[in-house]
Amino acid sequence: MYSWSDCESCRRTLMLAGDWKDMIYAIRDGDLELVKYHINQGVNLNYQHPEFMTTALVESIVYDRIYIAQLLLKSGADPNLKIGFSSDTALSEAKKASKKIARFRKI
Repeated sequence: MYSWSDCESCRRTLMLAGDWKDMIYAIRDGDLELVKYHINQGVNLNYQHPEFMTTALVESIVYDRIYIAQLLLKSGADPNLKIGFSSDTALSEAKKASKKIARFRKI
């Protein structure tokens, strides 16, 4: 019987996604320095946690953290990655967000 600690590729996968949740919370809070820290620690920017079913880039767009979205893109985040089980991507979320902003400005 194998455990997680016996599996090198399992440990590597956990490490790459390890602080992913903390990075997501930093994105939501707009904490650029903490996001930079997680990127430098090697957190997988394209990982989708089964609990959240989203990516770091999508969260930065949804929470209107454009400066973090730019950093994530420069750091290798994939804007075309499908979100969860939908056909949405970070690009489609950005388009939705820009339409909301345009409607708000008309008011």
